[in-house]
Amino acid sequence: METLDAESLARDFRSCVDALPSPRVPLVRPIRREFSRRISSARPEQVLDFAARLIVLDLRIWAYEIVHFHRPTLRTLDVAIIESLGQGLADWASVDVFGCYLAGPAWVNRQIGDHDVHRWARSPDRWWRRTALVATVGLNTKTRGGYGDAPGTLAVCDRLADDRDDMVVKALSWALRTLANHDPEAVQHFLSTNHHRLAARIIRETRNKLTTGTKNPRKTPG
Repeated sequence: METLDAESLARDFRSCVDALPSPRVPLVRPIRREFSRRISSARPEQVLDFAARLIVLDLRIWAYEIVHFHRPTLRTLDVAIIESLGQGLADWASVDVFGCYLAGPAWVNRQIGDHDVHRWARSPDRWWRRTALVATVGLNTKTRGGYGDAPGTLAVCDRLADDRDDMVVKALSWALRTLANHDPEAVQHFLSTNHHRLAARIIRETRNKLTTGTKNPRKTPG
């Protein structure tokens, strides 16, 4: 693709979404796939321009998917590009797609470093702190390129063990439960060592995962 009118393409995407009966994910995803096909031969800088315009049009989640599924663009991500794409994050759904589809894979591939994720964990912005934890999910999920990384995951969890923001607490539980699939002993040791620092929800859900395989096991009828 020699030229790409990113502004026009973003408006077309917005129009397609607006024509749907609702913007639910199962309805929008075929649109995203079609636009991914349309830009398959685009250069990374063109794809990033398109993604930035989608973000402006309140299509942030789909912008992140567009980047994730354009492999040449995904391989160009560095911390500056990622933080630019993450400006304005303000809801858990966008953060989780951002962390799993962009930040996590970039960390797995060493396009960003531990120090970058640790800096996010120290942020006064709750959404960047959540991003740091969600990025660890990529380290421990095969479909995201992860191979299992207890030291990397637990270093972030340790930095946020005292955080009581609900969005951070839930993400820390998620990070530990995902790691438990690879290294349950490391997770159990972390719980035992830090039980006095962790929110009760984290301890409960993670222990449930370790003992039953799920965070909230169903009660057997009496």
